[in-house]
Amino acid sequence: MKLIVALGNVGKEYDKTRHNIGFMVVDSFYNNFHLEKKFQAYIGEDSYEHEKYLLIKPITMMNLSGISVAKVVNFYHIDPQDILVIQDDMDLPLGSYKLKRNSSSGGHNGIKSIIASLQTESFLRLKVGIGKSRGDTIDWVLGKFSKGELETINSNLSTYQQIIYNFVKYGTEDTLQKFSKKR
Repeated sequence: MKLIVALGNVGKEYDKTRHNIGFMVVDSFYNNFHLEKKFQAYIGEDSYEHEKYLLIKPITMMNLSGISVAKVVNFYHIDPQDILVIQDDMDLPLGSYKLKRNSSSGGHNGIKSIIASLQTESFLRLKVGIGKSRGDTIDWVLGKFSKGELETINSNLSTYQQIIYNFVKYGTEDTLQKFSKKR
């Protein structure tokens, strides 16, 4: 079983903010997906071409995401190699992405929490570019996307969906091989 983790913050005030790109990516594909509340997350189970996967959106707030991820991983006995985390990344231009495994948090507090809770960096990350901060970092990541920025994000959603489904069907190595170029 694979686990897809979408990072973001819960609450209307965080809708369409840069830090919530993980939530935005999965919400665009799974808008009719039934998610129930447990393990301090919204969680749902589905399959893609006979491969089962779980989707979670932690509700612990970004900086404590590892709490809910660890609960799900421990309950379902999921190997870290079978986890894909979708996160925002300020070091990537808006509309680009990068796949990464076995790397540090890069200063991302949600990733720091997951690494600390799982005691490993060996999960796959889909880093979605939100562009460089034009001032205070906190104000930037909690700032809302402009209409033009949302159009850029929407034009890339099908690529993110392909990455997610490829990961579910074929796993980390194949996904890295097919989608590893920065875009």
